[in-house]
Amino acid sequence: MAMADLATRNSARAASASVSLADIAERQQLSQSYLEQLFGKLRRAGLVGSARGPGGGYRLARPAAEIAIADIVAAVDEPTKATRCDAGRGGCLLSPSPGIGTGQCQTHELWVELGRQIDLFLGGLTLADVVKGRVSGRAAGVAPLPAEPVDVPIAAEPAGAK
Repeated sequence: MAMADLATRNSARAASASVSLADIAERQQLSQSYLEQLFGKLRRAGLVGSARGPGGGYRLARPAAEIAIADIVAAVDEPTKATRCDAGRGGCLLSPSPGIGTGQCQTHELWVELGRQIDLFLGGLTLADVVKGRVSGRAAGVAPLPAEPVDVPIAAEPAGAK
C-alpha cells in the first residue's frame, strides 16, 4: 500500500520529488514507525531512495514499471508461503518433532504449489500495474488436473475383424 502510494505521488509530481513517510502514514492509515522499518528494508533492497532534511522523504529508485511486486514483498521479508510445512523442521503433521523424520502431511503439495502460484503471480505484476489498476483478471488460468481414471469397458472386436 505504501509503495503504491509512493508511486502514485511520484507520477503526479516530478519523479525526483520526495514523499514523507508522515504523509504516506496518514493517507494509508499506517503507523509511521512501522513504515520507517519497512522503508529501511526497501532502501537497502534498492527499491526506494531517500533524502534528508526539509522537503526530504522517499522516492522510487527506479520506474514503477520496473519494480515487481515480488521484489517488494521479498524486500520487506513478507512471507508468501502458504504452509507451515518445512522440510526437516517438524511443520508437517506427520513429522514427529522438529528435525526428526521427513514425513509430509496429506496437504503438503497443495500448499507448496499454492505458494509457487503466489510467487509467479506477484513476480508477473509491477508496481505500475497496481497503480494503473491493471491487476484484475491477471491470475493465470491453470490447466485442470486429469480426472480420475474411469474403467471403460473395451468393446469386443467385431467378428471377422482379424
